[in-house]
Order: sequence, then C-alpha cells, then structure tokens
Amino acid sequence: MTGELPSRTVLSKLVVVARASAASDYAPVLAALADAGVQSVELTLTTPGTFDAFAELRASFDGDLGIGTVTNLDQLERAIAVGADYVVTPITSAVLVERAVAEGMPIVPGGLTPTELFASWSAGASAVKVFPAGQVGPGYLKDLRGPFPDIAVVPSGGVDADSAAAWLAAGAVAVSVGGPLLGDAFRGGDLGALRARAERFVAVCAGVSA
Repeated sequence: MTGELPSRTVLSKLVVVARASAASDYAPVLAALADAGVQSVELTLTTPGTFDAFAELRASFDGDLGIGTVTNLDQLERAIAVGADYVVTPITSAVLVERAVAEGMPIVPGGLTPTELFASWSAGASAVKVFPAGQVGPGYLKDLRGPFPDIAVVPSGGVDADSAAAWLAAGAVAVSVGGPLLGDAFRGGDLGALRARAERFVAVCAGVSA
C-alpha cells in the first residue's frame, strides 16, 4: 500500500459520496453505481453501521471503496483495519494526515483556505478536498495553482455534472459528487434513474482530459 490515490479513482476522476440513513441501504445503490461504470465510492461515517458493513460491501463492489467523514484517530485506525482503499476527512488535521501517511493509507483531507489546503498537502496528503466547492467555483483552482502549482485537488460539495467538467478542465484530479448524482436513491428512488445519472457523470468525467 502506498499513499497515492488508488488507480481506479485516478483514472475515473469521479468519487461518489454515499451518505445513507443506515448501512443496510448501501448494497442496492452500490450495485446500480457499479452497473453505470462508477469506479470509486466513499462510504460516510455519518451513516450508522458503515464499518460493520464494509467487508461485505468491499467483497461485492468492483472498484475503490473508501471511508469518509473521518474526524479522529480511532476512526482512521478502524478504516485502515477494515481495508478501506482511501480515507476522506471534512477537516484539516495534521494528526490524521501524519498517521495516514505513516500507515501508507491514501488520505484526502478537507479544507477551503489556501493555508488549510497547503498544510495538508505539504504534510503528505494524497490530494486535498476543496469543501464546500460550490462556494468558490472552478476558478479557485487556478488561483491555488499560482502559489501551489503541483497541488492535487478534489472538489466536493455542490458539484453537478456541468461544474464537474469545469473543475476537471481546470486541473482537478477528480471530483467528489453526492446529491446531484445520488438524488433520491437512498429514499426509495428509482434505481434505473440513478444509473442514468451515474452514467452521465461517468461520461462527463471520462471526456475531460487530465
């Protein structure tokens, strides 16, 4: 294991953030996402039972499966123990980044300001999550690239299909997408409609040159 982002996440340039009411809701949604060609899904710790369900989901999902909303060392250690392909945090935490780097676990810590993002990047993060991305827009990445030309950015929060293309064209290594793709899938929504939305995002991300 290395600290680099997993290859399927890098190649697909798309991370789907799955936030459900209970982990028992994950399986059919993950199956629909896989059918649509999604290669990377972040399961969130705000969903009760995520750790307990992880091994079974890991065995059935043919792609990178990460754990998100990691906010403390206990959660990070458990994510490592269950075999997550990567971890994502909503915060800037030197302790979490340093521990993940020491363990060779890819980590994408969240932040918004240049100070937060550079602190995580310089500490060895695999990439940094600009959150909430909808508050700044793709032009923010051009501004960041001025002082930090090599920084690897994954925008998250309010990213729809159009802004996904714009972020990737601006140089993001991947986009992190939740509600605009998942819609009502975790509230009993039609899985066929979910597949159609996911296929659109997969196509958008595949069509933008790195």
